[in-house]
Amino acid sequence: MSQAPALDDRRRKLIYRASHRGTKEMDLVLGGYVQKAIAGLTEAEVDELEAIIALPDPTLSAWLMGNEPVAPEFDTKLMASILSFSYKPADYS
Repeated sequence: MSQAPALDDRRRKLIYRASHRGTKEMDLVLGGYVQKAIAGLTEAEVDELEAIIALPDPTLSAWLMGNEPVAPEFDTKLMASILSFSYKPADYS
């Protein structure tokens, strides 16, 4: 049985940062997305994800909840993927 390749330090740090935002909802949604998607992201997408994760929680939360439109500079394929992610607790038990 083969194991998935180990993630590099940059990707592991992104998982941690996305999962420890300060609000449980953001930890679950953004952290859940990053845990699921990080291994398949290109280097350019990892760069973009770092910029997204650097945004303040109120901004990201408003976008994720659909309360505000995503800023044009972040209205990308990666952001659309994050916005379409559904956190399912059973996926993480």
